[in-house]
Parts: sequence; structure tokens; C-alpha cells
Amino acid sequence: MQAKAQSIIPPKFIPPVKLPPNNNISNISFPNNVPQAISITAPTPEISSPPHQENQTLVDDKIAAFWDYQFLFVSQRSETAEPIKLRIVDGAIPQDFPLGTYYLTGPGLFADDHGSTVHPLDGHGYLRTFKIDGVRGNVEFMARYIRTEAQVEERDPITGRWRFTHRGPFSVLKGGKMVGNTKVMKNVANTSVLRWGGRLFCLWEGGDPYEIDSITLDTIGKFDLINGNHKYLLQDDQNLAPKLDVWDVAAQILKPILYGVFKMPPKRLLSHYKIDARRNRLLIMSCNAEDMLLPRSNFTFYEFDSNFKLMQSQEFNIPDHLMIHDWAFTDSHYILFGNRIKLDVAGSMTAVCGLSPMISALSVNASKPTSPIYLLPRFPNESNEQRNWKIPIEAPSQMWVLHVGNAFENKDENGNALIQIQASGCSYSWFNFQKMFGYDWQSGKLDPSMMNLDQDKSLPHLVQVSINLDAKGICQNCSVNDLNEWTKPSDFPVINQDFSGCKNTFVYAATSSGSRRALPHFPFDTVVKLNTRDKSISTWSTGRRRFIGEPLFVPKGTQEEDDGYLLVVEYAVSTQRCYLVLLDSKLIGKANALVARVEVPRHLNFPMGFHGFWESAEDCGLGN
Repeated sequence: MQAKAQSIIPPKFIPPVKLPPNNNISNISFPNNVPQAISITAPTPEISSPPHQENQTLVDDKIAAFWDYQFLFVSQRSETAEPIKLRIVDGAIPQDFPLGTYYLTGPGLFADDHGSTVHPLDGHGYLRTFKIDGVRGNVEFMARYIRTEAQVEERDPITGRWRFTHRGPFSVLKGGKMVGNTKVMKNVANTSVLRWGGRLFCLWEGGDPYEIDSITLDTIGKFDLINGNHKYLLQDDQNLAPKLDVWDVAAQILKPILYGVFKMPPKRLLSHYKIDARRNRLLIMSCNAEDMLLPRSNFTFYEFDSNFKLMQSQEFNIPDHLMIHDWAFTDSHYILFGNRIKLDVAGSMTAVCGLSPMISALSVNASKPTSPIYLLPRFPNESNEQRNWKIPIEAPSQMWVLHVGNAFENKDENGNALIQIQASGCSYSWFNFQKMFGYDWQSGKLDPSMMNLDQDKSLPHLVQVSINLDAKGICQNCSVNDLNEWTKPSDFPVINQDFSGCKNTFVYAATSSGSRRALPHFPFDTVVKLNTRDKSISTWSTGRRRFIGEPLFVPKGTQEEDDGYLLVVEYAVSTQRCYLVLLDSKLIGKANALVARVEVPRHLNFPMGFHGFWESAEDCGLGN
């Protein structure tokens, strides 16, 4: 029997804040009893908007923007373990919509009951599911926290109160133990979700995935996917193991500290995985914990079939200090965009002492005007390439890659290859480890202005990278251009996953209309559809004071690449409601693109999610 919906702790009402005479948000004095920034919790059902009511004249859009941004990251302590049928407020669920479930994960809790707040990336994982039935025309919703080790430790099961004990990589604790706190690797399983081999997983950027019961959303526990499942790719002509160097010695010194004191796993599993639909394989990647602090990088790639049988694994040792969040693959290569980083000595000292976030130990390395792209041999025994894969291809500009939509390669009759990658990237000058999402770890507040600096192409935007290789695999040319000349701030590029690793025509992404004066770039309020063949661009936008997360493509199962629907969550911050929006992907840009809008009950309103996954009931041969 399934548990009934539960509300762990009632949400709190936020009293009005007195504005200064000049309406300068930086001068606001908050009452002692007002939660600040992301410590704000969801309003009670009687409260429908922030201190400025939607129907009032907004004397200064910066004030409204500040509050809208806070409510986008509102903490939610309520869960529902029993499916709730959602109300359709616009349109109808089409009968040809494939029966299936949309899984969306992301942070759910940013503030405890003892004065500490955490960065959105350190927020406890909160899994949301939307089961869509086109035949019956309804949608059922569930939401539960992932019971990670940190979540179990930090929430009192009797009182329901929270006390953060883990710092997390991006946060410090105000009401908890700061100095000497070695609980850094807070596996919150909040970044992505995967359904594969009949099992459901929530992933994080630095540890094992957590397996979830797909029916009840109960947490089963950690799933040790990669332990022992790796081997070195032999790296020289004599097939000899690499010799020890000074960095190997440094790694041996660091390992007992990182593994033992800070409890870091030897290999950190990345949260972004890939699915090779043609081969019916799951591709995942890990990196070594000690390489976070060393000028070298070890990346291991694993390929599993639909029964989690390991088909192959390879480890690549790269002589560069890199941070990888997302990556790509083709029929012949694993592709890494080498976001260059360096050790910040001063920051590392304060981070180790607990006086600043652990991420303070690192900073971006903008010492070179180019960006490295590593083309790693996926099937080295089948490759005729003579290029040294340790030497990167240098893209002609600095580009910090955030997310990859797709990559594919085409070869001509002479063996020459053209590799194309569709991705989102920003400049090194814009990217800042300690200011992502505008979080200020010193004040515990979110500042929307940090994400809305007017820096043209420094901001995240969509790009197409083209690499020409000759028959020996030697790079002849590398270029980076705006994808379809779309220059507005954008991120979360997605495609029809049936075309992953293959040549695709359509790319969808979240972008900004630029209509909001104080929030011109982020949060996003628009879905953009790019046709890479005819270069056409189509968009669909939300209403005023509404924002969106990552779009997700649901195919109808026909041969047409864009024949399907887009799912996207809409956050109506003015009324504190979340909606699941269904768009006809063929009609993006037209008045009738909206198919249905489904409302989540106010008491279950949730903060912005990160990455989702669609599982059709027929599972399209991708491993049920």
C-alpha cells in the first residue's frame, strides 16, 4: 500500500518588507524573523504573491525581480507519495500523447531550521514525476525527497526539522559546524535522473547514483555502478603502462586525505550520461577525485547494455587541469570540451578550514586564448587515426562549455571526417564558481543581477563547433559559430534522443525573450526551436513573471524528427504555482503551439529543477 501525501512542516508566511525611500534593493533591512533569499519557504495557500501584489504598480522592476528570483528557488518541505491527479487549466492532453512518465529532479531544500542556507547545487534532491496518459486525458503527480545519507542525517525523522551538517562543495554553514568540518561531498542526488535496465536512478556530480523505486519513489539506496569496472587504455606504442611522475606521487599523498578525511569516492561519477540509441547502450563517465587539485585529469568511460552488462571501459590520462560537466560522443569518439581550471592556493587554505566553500580552491584558467577539445578514440582497435589524442584540438576562442545537445560525424569516400557539436557555452570571464545562480555564500542570499550582467556573448549561448579531420585523423580546421545565428542567452540544448550521436536537424533550448528589464537574460522564459538545415528560428514564450526550466522532447514514434511534444515546467512566481506545459514541437512559433497546461497544487509548488528524463511505456527499445 502506498503512503498518503504528507506535509512534513507547514510552509511559513513571509511578512512584508519595508522598502527604503529610493527603492534600492541593496538597502533593504529585513526583519529578524524574515527568512532571507533562498531560506524563503513556500507561502501558505492564502498567500498568492510576494510582498508586491501582482496587480500593484511596480515602481521599480528591480524590487519585483529580486522577489521573483527568490521564489524561483523556494524551499519545499512537502511531499506526496500518493499520485495526485492534476487539474488541466489550458487545452487538453492529446489522445496520441505516448503513455509514459516525465521524471524531473533538482534541489528541493536550501535552508535548515538553524540559520544555514546552501547553494542551489547543494540543495537536497527532490524527485518529481508526471505520469501522462493521453487516452484518459490526465496527468498524475508525485514528489519525494531522495533519502541520501546526508538527507537522513540532516532531517530529524520525528520532528521533521532540518539541521545541515554537511557543507557541500559550494556552501558554508552559518548555524552548523564551520571550522574543521570535513563533510564536504554532500551527495544530494539532485542533478539528473535516468531510467535504464528497468531501474530508476538519481545522479549527482560527485558520487554514486541513488536507485529509486519507480512506483513509490522510495529510495532503495546507492547503486555502485563503476566500482572495479575500469581499466587503462594503453597509452604508447610499446603498450607499456605510463611511468610514475611527480604528479603520481602527489596523487598518492592526496588520496588518503581526500578518501579518508573528506570521504570523497576514488572515482567521481559525472551526472551527465549519454544513450547511444543505435547500439542500445548507456554511456557514463567518471573522473579521479585527486585530479581536482592536480594539473592532470583522468577520465574513465563506461558502456553498458540494457542489462547493465559492461561492454567496455577505457581510462584516459590527460596532462591538463580540466573540469568537465557535460560531454559528447559520436560513432568513433568521446568528446571532451576542456574547461581549464587551476588551483587557487589562498582559496584552498580557507576552504580546507571551512571558512569558504570548497569550490574556492579552484578558479577558471583563462591564461590561453583558445579552448581545448579532446577527441578520444571510442573504439581504438577499429581506428586508423594517427593523431595523438593527448594533444587537444584548440578551438579559436575561449569557451566554457555548459551543456551539450548533440554531436555527430560524417565521413566522405576518402575517409575525411566532419564532426559537429551543438552545445551551450559562455566566456571564461562570465563563469564564476562562487557566483553561479547568483548565490552569495557570505550573505546566504541570491542576487539576480549576477546572472544578468550585460556582457553580450560572454553569457551562455548556443554554438555549433565544426571540426574537419583528414583520413589520418589530423585536424585541418576547427570553427565555433553561433548556432543558427541565435545570439540570445540560452542553455539546456536538447534534441529528439532517437537521433543522439547521429546527424540531427532540430535543436530545442531554453532562452530569454529579453522583455524583462531587470531580468533580461536569466531566468529563461522562452523555448527556442532551431532548424539547422534551413536556419529557421521559432520561439514560444510564457506570460509575464513566468519562467521555464529545461525543455524535454517526447517523440510520437514516427520517422519525422520533430514529430512530437515538448515538456517544460513553467514557474509562475507571482502566484507561486508550477505548471507542466505541453507544446506541439511542430507548431513552435505559431499561436496554437500550446497543447495543454497542467497545474501543480500550490502546497506542492516546487523550486526550479535541473535535468529530466522521459520514459515511454513502450520504452522505445532504450532499456526499460
